[in-house]
Parts: sequence; C-alpha cells; structure tokens
Amino acid sequence: MKKRKRLLLMMSLVSLVVLLSACGTSEVSAQSTGFWERYVVYYFAEAIKWLSVGGSRGIGIILFTLIIRIILLPLMNFQTKSMRKTQELQPKLKELQKQYSSKDTATQQKLREEQQRLYAENGVNPYAGCLPLIVQMPILMAIWQAISRVPELREGSFMWLDVLGNPDPYFILPILAAVFTFGSTYLSSMSQVESNPSMKIMTYMMPIMILAMGINLPSALSLYWVVSNAFQVGQTLLINNPYKIIREREEVVRQEKERERALRKARNPKKKRKK
Repeated sequence: MKKRKRLLLMMSLVSLVVLLSACGTSEVSAQSTGFWERYVVYYFAEAIKWLSVGGSRGIGIILFTLIIRIILLPLMNFQTKSMRKTQELQPKLKELQKQYSSKDTATQQKLREEQQRLYAENGVNPYAGCLPLIVQMPILMAIWQAISRVPELREGSFMWLDVLGNPDPYFILPILAAVFTFGSTYLSSMSQVESNPSMKIMTYMMPIMILAMGINLPSALSLYWVVSNAFQVGQTLLINNPYKIIREREEVVRQEKERERALRKARNPKKKRKK
C-alpha cells in the first residue's frame, strides 16, 4: 500500500510535468487564451518585468525568485520539520519491521497499523515532504515558459549574458547551480539519523542533472536555480542547521550515558574499606 501510494505520487508529478511542458511554444501575451498561459505564465513574466530594476531582466529574475522563496518559506519550514521528525522515527520503524518480519498478510497488515499509529502519535505525515516539490514544480515550469515564450524576457541581457534566452556560454551559472544544489542536499543529508542510500544517490545525481540541463537550457533558468538553491543553503543553515542538530544529538547521547553510569553506581555502591 505504501509503495503504491508513492508510485501514484510519482506518476502524478510526472503527469504534471508533461502537462505543463506541453502547454505550447507560441508567444504569451495579454491576448493569450487558456488559464495556464494567460493567468500564470503571463503574470509571472509581468512580475519579472516589473521587478527589472533599470530594465535588467536578470535583476528581475533574482528579485522574483527571492520573493517566491520567501513566500514558500513557511511551507519549506514545514517540510524540514516533517522530514526531521520522520528521520528521528527511523530506529523505531526498524524495530517494528523486525518485530513484524513475517511476510504473511496478517502480519504485514499489523505492521502497517503499528507504523500508522507511530506516525500519528508523533504527529508525522511521511508524505508531507513531497508537498513543497509539488508546489515548486509548476512555479519552475511557469518561469521556464515565461522566459522562453515572452520575447521581452527571452531577449533580455544580464552581466556577461547577452541573451537570457540562450545557454550560458561560459557555463558559470550551470556550475554555480550544481554547486548550490549539492550544498543544499548535502546539508540536508547530514542531519539524518541513519544513512540513507537513496539520499546519497540524490546528493550526487541532482547536481549532475542540474549541470547537464543548465548547459543546454536558457541561462535565465540557470540564474533562477542559482538564486533558489543558494537561498535554500542559507535557509538550511539558519533554520535546520545540521551541525547544531548533530551537537544536540551528541549531547542527548552523552546525558543518557551519564544517567546509565549514575544508575549503575546507585545499584552497585562500592563498599567502604575498613581501616
């Protein structure tokens, strides 16, 4: 059941990407029809143009990205807390899996019930971590299409970039995007209670994917990734600092060991030596 739900969620995300990617390639303007083009892509482009200080579309993209990230900050904070709670439960979940290791239907049903009870008692939704991804994907696609389908954004320039609609000729933005993506996923993985193979794979594969896409896609999209992932790194260090979390866990372990030593001493007091 759990695997089926995850599969359904992934299929929904893929379907969303396909749907938004297939919305057309024609230019978007105030005369465009359709909800996606007229009320999402068009107004995203208008917001970027309005924020373009001195006519610089690059500055407009940077400011727009920061505004979007600030708006999403409560949602990202919720995701961070939810993921941390889920990570803290991993030892208990493994204990349940050992306790109900039999593969018969009744035992597996009991395992699912105990897992759900554990989640409910600790206020954890194992699927909550996917919510920010679902929200960010349409935003990313809208920015992508605004850049590629609105001439004023596609033809804008910024710093060494003559045309934001073309890939970065020097690969500076794709490399920075990959570096900040790695930094974001690496910092997140540091706070995990136990090593997660899938997280390790994502830590290294995501930057490679971002780099490969950034080399071929409009430089404006790479600029969005750079600003967004740099913001994510700063957010992680401020709100969910893995170094702080590791120190807190080490302190809890230290205090627990001290309690155990004190308890052993109380149970086995040393006899006073006779003079």
